[in-house]
Amino acid sequence: MREIFDAELRQVGDDLAEMSRLVESAISRAGKALLEADLQLAQEVIASDRTIDQIEASLDERCVHILAQQAPVATDLRVVVSALRMSASLERMGDLARHVAQVARGRYPAHAVVPAAQDTFAAMNEAAVRVAQRTTELLVTRDLEVAQALERDDDLLDELHQETFAKLLDPSWDGTVQEAIDVTLLGRYYERFGDHGVSVARRVTFLVTGDFPEDHLHLG
Repeated sequence: MREIFDAELRQVGDDLAEMSRLVESAISRAGKALLEADLQLAQEVIASDRTIDQIEASLDERCVHILAQQAPVATDLRVVVSALRMSASLERMGDLARHVAQVARGRYPAHAVVPAAQDTFAAMNEAAVRVAQRTTELLVTRDLEVAQALERDDDLLDELHQETFAKLLDPSWDGTVQEAIDVTLLGRYYERFGDHGVSVARRVTFLVTGDFPEDHLHLG
């Protein structure tokens, strides 16, 4: 029975890593679609989000089955409950990548990001891609140094998010109302993407150390 249980737990871990790889691809492609006004790429990101959702549903079902059939305790219970939380964060990260792609699609053939904010969003996307890459690495290796690096990328995303507000409030801003809305929404999507990556990192830290880092992030 223990061998079967261990195999089920490994499958849960594999599913989390696969979700993270798909999120990594989604945010990278969404950023490219946004910055280059690539309609086809935006459509692909939007369509591929269904795969992430399907893996989450399957993973959650497996976790509920484990809880019901195996009644895990101690470390095993911690792994299963953490997997449920992490799958929700990864699914939300996929949604946020889809939101970025939807903004790109909605403004096509124009660029959704005004020239004055291009550099900021290019930097935000680079940081978000690193968050996604490190999330995948962390799920595979459980290396807490990777978790710390991920949190630094999230700090950068927070700084860049504040930079978007500075651009909007600058007297030289001459964008339209729609452009201001797009900058506001996109900044928020990227900032939340980083927050959910941090949530995964802190769950992994909990699995490794048994201590859950103080988390004042209110994730929705």
